Amino acid sequence: MAGTVRFAIVGTGMGSDRARKAASTPGAALAAVCTLDTERGPKLAEEFGCDLVSDYDELLRRSDIDAVGVMTPSGLHCDFAIRALKAGKHVFTTKPMDIRVDKCDGAIQSAEEAGRVLAVDFDCRYVPVNHRIRQAVRSGKLGNIFLSDLRMKWYRAQSYYDGGVPAGWRSRLETEGGSAANQAVHFIDLLQWWLGPVKSVQGRMGTFAHKIETEDNTNALIAFANGGWGMIQTSTSAYPDMGTVIEINGDKGTLAWKDDKITLYQTMEEEFPSLEDFPVDPDLPKNIIEDMVGAITTGRTPMCPPEEGRKSVAIFCAIYESARTGKAIEL
Repeated sequence: MAGTVRFAIVGTGMGSDRARKAASTPGAALAAVCTLDTERGPKLAEEFGCDLVSDYDELLRRSDIDAVGVMTPSGLHCDFAIRALKAGKHVFTTKPMDIRVDKCDGAIQSAEEAGRVLAVDFDCRYVPVNHRIRQAVRSGKLGNIFLSDLRMKWYRAQSYYDGGVPAGWRSRLETEGGSAANQAVHFIDLLQWWLGPVKSVQGRMGTFAHKIETEDNTNALIAFANGGWGMIQTSTSAYPDMGTVIEINGDKGTLAWKDDKITLYQTMEEEFPSLEDFPVDPDLPKNIIEDMVGAITTGRTPMCPPEEGRKSVAIFCAIYESARTGKAIEL
């Protein structure tokens, strides 16, 4: 496909930001926003001079739309994606790819059958330092990785769970998972992207500070395929918000990360090694819109293809299944 990639964005929560990016990214154009939000929808359409559509099927019938961004409640991501793929559109979903592994598999199959691009929008994969960390870990400078910790201690008020469009979707099991599936999925994706496949998970979950059907705290022990161990702790009940920390320990050194910044990087061979030794692709996309434009027009693989997006879903689903059954779950 040559020329401008014409996007439609479905949903006006995080979708508002993606609509702005589609309207301002070279090689992209915002053709329409699709929403039932009668307040934000008209404002976005007026701001960017694009069409406002309330009927998703009507949107998919249009020939002037090449790619659809799905920013609906999490439990509907792959449902919307599959419909768009079958209509011949390229698709990206916001994170997580979905809250059910079987739905991810269905979307992957639909993308293969349609011959269209399907990607998952993980902001952290567009941050240069995160690419350098991946290279540092895989270079062997830290030695054999035997331990990793992911600690996310965030705060969300009850109003956060009560709000949204439709109201309350973040609090319901049919449309959301909880702190692991919604907030921590960014960092679960980073952990498995940096350290490799997860082999097994043993977890627990609880709801401590909110009136919701989903969890607001999880703890999990994980085993990586390379033999290392890990721990995942997620919360949306920690006041004040304490951010997110990932620490990686190898037998030759340690690397610690907090909120996209390195707080410690030290090895036995070098007291102050530099991550700048690891180059970042100069063509690294800045965001999902730029990524999709490149994937559609040049055929390159997006930063998070669906097979990758599925991995973090499998991990948090294993945490939930283990919490329900009391058994370790093999992935």
